[in-house]
Parts: sequence; C-alpha cells; structure tokens
Amino acid sequence: MVKISDLQMKDVVNISDGKKLGNIGDIDINLDTGKIDAIIITGSGKVLGFFGKEEPIMIPWKNILKIGEDVILVRYKDANHEQPLEEEK
Repeated sequence: MVKISDLQMKDVVNISDGKKLGNIGDIDINLDTGKIDAIIITGSGKVLGFFGKEEPIMIPWKNILKIGEDVILVRYKDANHEQPLEEEK
C-alpha cells in the first residue's frame, strides 16, 4: 500500500524530455469507481512571486509509467508538443 504522503515526496519526471515536472500536490479520485483518475502537480511560485504562479499540471493515471523509489515516470505533453498522450501501439 502506498500513502499519498509517500507519493508527494517523489519527483515527477517526464520521460519524453527527462524534465522534472514537480511533485504531486493533489489527486483526482473518481467517487463512483473509487479509483485515481489523475495526479495534479501544483505550480510553484516563480522568481519571488513577481510573475505569478504556474498553472497546475494534470497527468491522467494511465500516463503514469512507473512509480519508483525516488521518482514517478510519466508521459506528458504540453501545448508545444504535437504527439497525443495515448500509449504507443
């Protein structure tokens, strides 16, 4: 069993570019099924908060590839990528 507090300590890393996206700030749970639909990576303040906060990133549970001891590997694309998030066939 894994606790949310354990998951929040792990770095979330995008496998497509190796970039650290942040840490889990929240989870989205489907109350009908009781399953996790997505993890939410909360934005951190930029340069002493002068430029506001980054938007939270929502990663669907199906895009989590591996939960390791120290990191969570995910498949994530931002608005600049053209590839869909669907798993490769």
